[in-house]
Amino acid sequence: MTSGVRRRMGVEERRQQLISVALELFSNRSPDDVSIDEIAAAAGISRPLVYHYFPGKLSLYEAALRRAADELARRFDEPMEGPLGARLLRVMGRYFQFVEDHGPGFSALMRGGPAVGSSRTNAMIDEVRQAAYVQILAHLGTSAPPARLELVVRSWVSLAESTALIWLDGRRIPRAELELQLVHDFAALAAVSAAYDAEMAEVLVRILSDEPADGPFGELVGRLVALVPRVGDPVSAASAAADTVPAPR
Repeated sequence: MTSGVRRRMGVEERRQQLISVALELFSNRSPDDVSIDEIAAAAGISRPLVYHYFPGKLSLYEAALRRAADELARRFDEPMEGPLGARLLRVMGRYFQFVEDHGPGFSALMRGGPAVGSSRTNAMIDEVRQAAYVQILAHLGTSAPPARLELVVRSWVSLAESTALIWLDGRRIPRAELELQLVHDFAALAAVSAAYDAEMAEVLVRILSDEPADGPFGELVGRLVALVPRVGDPVSAASAAADTVPAPR
């Protein structure tokens, strides 16, 4: 007959268990609403023992955010294969899966949560943004981008972050549509920048030259063309002209 004695965890193993428990709780509720007592109960230990491993809730919260930040940064890892549009779409799929799985935790990470203003928390957020920025530049084949390309990539990373935070508040747009829209947003930012800068025009041409007509960027072109009146079409031109003629009094 075997005994029911529990195996005693080592210090680091117990710390990692507490981080996992805290991250799970923070992923489902606001960190402000999760108490040390709840974390202790979920881990199957006493409240004083939690404080043995972490000086307070803030330090445990920061450790959980560290793990979440590392995982989120890894969502931007993508093999350098295939058209850029398809790669970005896969990245957005993994990014929004993290957002969906860890809604309150993601919101707390990006907004600071209980540690708002903490230099450590701000550093974690900056690391996630920088990891995303470096990954996208790698897919564009450069580590020293011209000023306008840096602006495009950093603006897009910020847009993805703010879009995800807004989406969490009600989820009023289907997730798949939003992921595709963000890929289109990247192309749109690059296209606008290309209209002002020859280097960006070269980057855009290089990107689009590898894109299939049925890929994300090709779909965007199709959507935009459908919105633009056909130039030189007599019927469209006549209709447009008629719209400008004042109605008889």
